[in-house]
Amino acid sequence: MIVLAALAVLLPFLGAVGGLLLGPRLSPAFDFTRRRGPELFAVVPVGIMTVLTGIVAFQQWWDPGVRDRVFATVPTGTMPIEFGLSVDGLAAVVAFMVGCVALAVQVYSVSYLKDEPRYSSYAAFISLFTAAMLLVVYADDLMVLYVGWEIMGLCSYFLIGHHWEEAANSRAAVKAFLTTRVGDVGFLLGAIVLAVGAHSFQISTIMRNLEKIPHGTLVAATLLILVGVAGKSAQFPLHTWLPDAMAGPTPISALIHAATMVAAGVYVVARLYPAFVAAPVSLAVLGVMASISMVGAACAALAQRDLKRVLAYSTISQLGYMAAGLAVGAKSAAMFHLITHGAFKALLFLAAGSVIHTVGSNLLSEMGGLRQAMPVTFVTMTIGYAALAGLPPASGFFSKDSIIEAAQLTAFHGGEIIEPSINATIPGWVSWIVYLSLLGTAALTAAYVSRAWLMTFFGAGPDGAHEAPPLMSRTLVALAVPALVLGFFGLGAAELQPHFGSAGLSLIFVAAGAAVVVLAWRDDPVLDPARRLGPVRTLFERAFYVDDLYDLTVVRPVRRLASVVAGADRTVVDATVESTVPAARGLGRLVSLPQGGNPQTYLTGVLAGAVLLVLAVVALT
Repeated sequence: MIVLAALAVLLPFLGAVGGLLLGPRLSPAFDFTRRRGPELFAVVPVGIMTVLTGIVAFQQWWDPGVRDRVFATVPTGTMPIEFGLSVDGLAAVVAFMVGCVALAVQVYSVSYLKDEPRYSSYAAFISLFTAAMLLVVYADDLMVLYVGWEIMGLCSYFLIGHHWEEAANSRAAVKAFLTTRVGDVGFLLGAIVLAVGAHSFQISTIMRNLEKIPHGTLVAATLLILVGVAGKSAQFPLHTWLPDAMAGPTPISALIHAATMVAAGVYVVARLYPAFVAAPVSLAVLGVMASISMVGAACAALAQRDLKRVLAYSTISQLGYMAAGLAVGAKSAAMFHLITHGAFKALLFLAAGSVIHTVGSNLLSEMGGLRQAMPVTFVTMTIGYAALAGLPPASGFFSKDSIIEAAQLTAFHGGEIIEPSINATIPGWVSWIVYLSLLGTAALTAAYVSRAWLMTFFGAGPDGAHEAPPLMSRTLVALAVPALVLGFFGLGAAELQPHFGSAGLSLIFVAAGAAVVVLAWRDDPVLDPARRLGPVRTLFERAFYVDDLYDLTVVRPVRRLASVVAGADRTVVDATVESTVPAARGLGRLVSLPQGGNPQTYLTGVLAGAVLLVLAVVALT
């Protein structure tokens, strides 16, 4: 099993190398798209990798347990770095989800970017991105995990800025890179503190030695790791990069927002969950961070004019759902929502890509009436929206209900986590904030989902709309199946069973949120229902001016400092160097005086020097 997992990591990496080096040079005989050959290196390795991760997941389901293996050890003088992999139930399922989404994105991109001149590098970076995410999922060493973590950040920079000639794309790529790097500093420091406390970088060893780590060290380590989680999973206050990342190609938005990069932070918390349980302060911080993220992002999504930005803020909000589940002890429910979210959010982004491909615009105001012209996209996107809103029987209903039920029990028990395997208590006020935020987010999610659905597929639409190309629409159908039925796979676990009390209450909030938008839209289907927000709409659309605050407190001061440094460089450093020029020129002229160009002068100088040497020798002897 471990060998298969290692091959699953290696194959997309080799596909990336092959795509970069050989893809554009493949002969037409291998060009199965009648365009050029990089698709061979894009689709085939990722397809085989998906099969391998599926086999690993099936073996893990058939014979549960933890399998690990160290392939190489790098001595560091203190704690060695062990290049090892570990597979348990969580890692196996998440890896298979990553494979499925990556394969869907690669296949979809063949048609979506059929006229893209830089397709080879684009597909190669997707494969490298996928390999890095699998390394994060399977790694059993914090430093090995960190390598995958950083490679994902680098690939996201190149993918978001794929069309680097456009200023918006370049700025979005730089913003994503710098913001996530801030979080990565915290993650690296937290990993080192945790490893020093446990005297090992190996995750399995750290989890066994938690009792030996001083409590203060554990709290510091987990809080630092949460900084990295906030950056990678786009949680408050490091969430602002994600909506701007929509400047990249739509398939990249699906890849980043569904099952890979943004899910990595939540996955790492689940992987290190015993350490967080042993430090309830960190769980409380996670709960507050999740509550702010899910409610704030849902409000922002309600007022966005760009369809992709609606989905981007939705991703921030749904990641907050997962983080909230972890904060109240619902690890299984949070990971279940991670899986279902990967399916329906990939579907929604790719469906949005089909709509944008047909309409030629991201703006909701330029869409509408597409349900008849794009029946496949309409049906599949409706399934995705139902899953996002938490409507039964779509997958999101089951995973969301499990999280809300756990939050309700924790709040009603004063913050005590009601989970047999977890002995931890968070502050009661935190548990209530989490619970009420989950219910409020359910209503807000239904509201912005209804608004986007109505404005895209109903009312008056553009002329000449048509269904997406077959390769794109078939990918949507393939993703719609798990988005619809995946929730039923959780029924075998007791903690994932539907709870009629919490489910009924959440559905009331969902119905209320949807009803408000539907009624507003029916009054005038031509206008945006968000107009009813009045002056609050600007606040929501600007996402509570967090970006403006960062611009005022961080960007502008840094630019001023850079201007001062540049001025000092010109007036002090450059001026000092330039002031030496006259002296150097004068010295050069002085030295050049004997160099008159007359051979007689040179000969006279040589003879005079020889005479002086002879006289000196005679005098000294």
